[in-house]
Amino acid sequence: MGEEEKSLNFIEHIIEDDLRAEYVKDQLRFRFPPEPNGYLHIGHASSICLNFGLGIKYNAPVNLRFDDTNPAKEEKEYVDAIKKDIKWLGFDWDTECYASDYFQQLYDWAVVLIQEGKAYVDSQTSEEIADQKGTPTEPGRESPYRNRSIEENLSLFEGMKNGDFKEGDHVLRAKIDMASSNMLMRDPVMYRVLHKAHHRTNTDWCIYPMYDWTHGESDYIEQVSHSLCTLEFLPHRELYNWFLDQLVSENRLRPKQREFARRNLSHTVVSKRKLLQLVENNIVSGWDDPRMPTISGLRRRGYTPESIRNFADTIGIAKRDNVVDVSLLEFHVREHLNKIAPRVMAVLNPLKVIITNYEEGKEEWLDAENNPEDEKSGTRKVPFSRELYIEQEDFREQANRKFFRLKLGGEVRLKNGYIIKAESCTKDEDGNVVEVQCTYDPKSKSGSGTEESLRKVKGTLHWVSSSHAIAAEVRLYDRLFTDATPDGHKDKEFMDFVNPNSLQKITGHMEPSLKDAKPGDRFQFQRLGYFNVDLDSTPEHLVFNRTVTLRDTWAKIEQKT
Repeated sequence: MGEEEKSLNFIEHIIEDDLRAEYVKDQLRFRFPPEPNGYLHIGHASSICLNFGLGIKYNAPVNLRFDDTNPAKEEKEYVDAIKKDIKWLGFDWDTECYASDYFQQLYDWAVVLIQEGKAYVDSQTSEEIADQKGTPTEPGRESPYRNRSIEENLSLFEGMKNGDFKEGDHVLRAKIDMASSNMLMRDPVMYRVLHKAHHRTNTDWCIYPMYDWTHGESDYIEQVSHSLCTLEFLPHRELYNWFLDQLVSENRLRPKQREFARRNLSHTVVSKRKLLQLVENNIVSGWDDPRMPTISGLRRRGYTPESIRNFADTIGIAKRDNVVDVSLLEFHVREHLNKIAPRVMAVLNPLKVIITNYEEGKEEWLDAENNPEDEKSGTRKVPFSRELYIEQEDFREQANRKFFRLKLGGEVRLKNGYIIKAESCTKDEDGNVVEVQCTYDPKSKSGSGTEESLRKVKGTLHWVSSSHAIAAEVRLYDRLFTDATPDGHKDKEFMDFVNPNSLQKITGHMEPSLKDAKPGDRFQFQRLGYFNVDLDSTPEHLVFNRTVTLRDTWAKIEQKT
């Protein structure tokens, strides 16, 4: 086995085996089949990267198919959001398809199954059907309607389609095996009556097909070669194949369902139902809230498509479900933003510094490197003056030898600027330091080439000139849940673990180069983290989101607890 084949994931091994045994490369076709009942999340991103990645690897088409069979929960808003997310991730599809495109064909095939005695209309209630299905260790009981005549079944099914019955009056079930060890094979429901308008077919239909009936037949119609699903659909594979057995023609490709493990992310939930609860209960501001694990939320927070694709590539494809630490996702966005994000200076918790021996009214414009990781990024000018802001936590009156920031009698270098020395400080009535008086060494300017400019001090601080600074709203986002597996507890609800400190809004002071920043622009606030401009931002009121801190601060917290 060559090195290239050894590096294949197990799905790729399956495809390679199929190419050797029965398929030709031109027959390969993949699909990504979301249900438009919510926004895509980070779990979907892995499936998107898998399916579209296979399309790229094998130069094969990938369909985007919306499994829109439940008008009670599906909306065009979600269709549009899904398409936007996929394109933003960097992928494009060959054909845009909808399960609703096949409603007539699926109905016609269902009629054929009735005519062949393989499907029947059941008039039991949903509770009665559930009860007579049995248990995993006990066989089910046949419905009293299981042996209706073909003529009566055809008549009732047509009446269901025409809207002659109320919701719950009848369903169409496949006639398979009520004693099967796989409970999904115990006469599964194929159609139910729903008197609801569909986002594409409006009120044309009063019956809607169930997922198991729709999915495999849609794959067959589209000639999908490999239908890749998450592990919860493994028990469905037998039913997927049974439905295909009834319809597949010898001269058409038969799709194959294969399963891979779902990758859950720590400190979050990815169930659409639970995400909807967060939205409806105003825990978050919407589906694109930057704390949400949705792709739109990650985009708004400042994540890049590259970082999400790299994350998906790193976690790979597995055969067992597991929880991936969110720190890995944060690592990938740090790694990418480090390469592309311009460096700027901003102070989020300001403390006034007065340089007493700097001439009043004087200002200088210092050269500052935009991004040391990118030689082509160039430099910008940063204003320097007598009065500056530094971070509160960067000053102590007294500190031990391990504190390398500003302290009385100590020296630090101001980034791109001068070395300063703290001489004294002023406090308010409560004893809080509100101002620090410093002196500066005029010959120590960074890059000036003087002997003093090369003098080494252990601390370097970021700062902004107070008279030039721009005030901006800064939203400091943290993890939405305090527990790594908030929905994994039997005795508590996931809502019990909502982090009350997941969002803090403060006013930050920015260097003036940021005044023209536009929504979506990304920056590294030096020594603080990576930030981007939020959609709420306007030229009059800038709003920045913290994408991620410079380092994994949660790792330190968890080590202490």
